[in-house]
Amino acid sequence: MSPGTLWLVPTPLDFGTLDGGRPAPDLREVLPMGTLRAAAGLTHWVVENAKTARAFLKRVHAVVPLAQPLQSLQIHELPRPPKGQRGAAPALPDALLRPALQGLDMGLMSEAGMPAVADPGAELVRRAQALGLTVTPLVGPSALLLALAASGLNGQSFAFVGYLPVDEAARAARIRELEGLSRRLGQTQLMIETPYRNAALFHALLQHLQPTTWLSVASGLTLEDGWNHSAPVVQWREGLGLAARRAPADRPTVFALLAR
Repeated sequence: MSPGTLWLVPTPLDFGTLDGGRPAPDLREVLPMGTLRAAAGLTHWVVENAKTARAFLKRVHAVVPLAQPLQSLQIHELPRPPKGQRGAAPALPDALLRPALQGLDMGLMSEAGMPAVADPGAELVRRAQALGLTVTPLVGPSALLLALAASGLNGQSFAFVGYLPVDEAARAARIRELEGLSRRLGQTQLMIETPYRNAALFHALLQHLQPTTWLSVASGLTLEDGWNHSAPVVQWREGLGLAARRAPADRPTVFALLAR
């Protein structure tokens, strides 16, 4: 029996941004029909959050009918990272991939955006590769690449460094370390934060970066009210582009720096 394929199914970046009075946008605005058709045909899933996964599949069904009723789909959540270890990869049981090992196609879904990129699903993909499964990524939005493209910073050499420390002194030291690395290599450094800590990270970057270092902030790209802004730190401090000087506490935001 041939093993199945693990499909990496991207999702829109509007998870957590829709209120009860606003209809969800048509998925065809941000996802190709090929991606939607592939998602509609899958009956076994590993996801970051089962509730939002079902909400996404309901939206898929409005465009392409699901192969089985939503209630019949097999949806399993990825294990949560250890408490207090942000970005840590928890150990994953091979049982999550059992359907694919038994010849069935499966889908991997993130909370928002591209699976396995800045996402705990990377460990499942690594395990699938180790077990000899076929892994097929589908086309869809990646918040990191969208932010990098819109930033005007170095897209030839860049690094995603994940989360910075929560402790103020450790965070300040890490910011200075990343700035030095960026200056030495000419490399863009990208980072994210838990949304309710966005403002704290934003202000720490303004406080500890050199005035000539470029700072870019991008939030909600592909959404109706998405925005991004890039400028030297000195201009952020002086208030240039105040309309963009925001760090929303309810939306994932990508921060990028490039030392000059």
